[in-house]
Amino acid sequence: MTLAPETTDLKVQLQLDDSWFTVCDLNVLLPGRGVAALLPDGRQVALFRDRAGKLYAIDNRDPFGGAAVLSRGLTGSLQGRPFVASPLLKQRFDLETGECLDDEAVRITTYEVRAA
Repeated sequence: MTLAPETTDLKVQLQLDDSWFTVCDLNVLLPGRGVAALLPDGRQVALFRDRAGKLYAIDNRDPFGGAAVLSRGLTGSLQGRPFVASPLLKQRFDLETGECLDDEAVRITTYEVRAA
C-alpha cells in the first residue's frame, strides 16, 4: 500500500522567550521519527510527532553521552508516558516533562511546541 504524502501549510513553531520561532513544515515530521533543528542561539532541538498527531520538542543533546542524538532515538510509551530512548546508552526521556525515566535526577529541556 502506498500512502499519499500529507500536504499542509502548517508550520511547527517553538516558544522561545516571549515569541514563537518557526522551525519547519509540519509534513517534515513523520509519526515515530525525530527531526533535529538548529535554534538561533546554536542549541539543537529534537522534534517528534506521535501517531495521534501530538507534537513534542526536547533538547537534542543526550546528557549522558554528550552527543546531539536524541532526535535519532526510538520512541515509545511507558505507563502512558511518551518517551524517546537515546540511541547511545538507551536511557529513556519523557517527551512531555524531559525527565529521565531511568534516572530521576536527570532532566532535559522541553519546549512548548505548536502547529500554526
